[in-house]
Amino acid sequence: MTLQRISAAMLAALLASGPALAEHHKSFGYGAANGPEKWGQLNDKYALCEKGDMQSPIDLAGANAIGSLELSVSYQSGPLTVSNKGLTVQADFAPGSTMTSGGSTFNLIQIHFHTPSEHAISGKRYPLTGHFVHATEDGRLGVLGVMFEQGAANAELGKILAATPAAKSEATTVPGRMIDPNGMLPADRSVYRYMGSLTTPPCSEGVNWHVLKEPITASAEQIAAFEKLMGDSARPVRAINNRLVVAPE
Repeated sequence: MTLQRISAAMLAALLASGPALAEHHKSFGYGAANGPEKWGQLNDKYALCEKGDMQSPIDLAGANAIGSLELSVSYQSGPLTVSNKGLTVQADFAPGSTMTSGGSTFNLIQIHFHTPSEHAISGKRYPLTGHFVHATEDGRLGVLGVMFEQGAANAELGKILAATPAAKSEATTVPGRMIDPNGMLPADRSVYRYMGSLTTPPCSEGVNWHVLKEPITASAEQIAAFEKLMGDSARPVRAINNRLVVAPE
């Protein structure tokens, strides 16, 4: 399966990790009536949200192993393509950027955002997180999560925000504007690693999660802009159960 076919298939069926497909999943949200604790009751296809035992996000302080994971990213600058999905802001990437983990190569497809962060560390959640969503050639999903703390403005976030419409929109490529995903990563690439799920319906499991230990900064204005666009869009942490969760050394 080519990357282009993976991208189409995943974005049509699976990449609701972050509500990438609000059009298809009209019934879920983050309110009292349709929020995370109700997802499993909204649709039979969402049953894993309630019954799954490998769900995401988690509190990473519950890691039960320590080790160095061989993780490398090879991200390339490309055209800026942005959409307001209603429940998230998403930037799509052109083919050519990859993440290699555990001997597998994952092709970068998109980044989307949540306010506040979904993963926690000892109960602490950062005000903003980005999820870099990848897929292997055979369709396995890998996500690289990065936390943003308040501080200096992030230039690449600024590009995304400047191009995001205030209302729900289709993906639009900004003529002559490029984005470099490397600018949204810390220098230290140490990660927490575990097997989990999409964090929105249908909550499909088998997702290779990597969450960067070190946050990077976004300005107070940038964080506020994401909060205004998306509202509270974080699923509460789920039980680790019997999973292996590896913390960086």
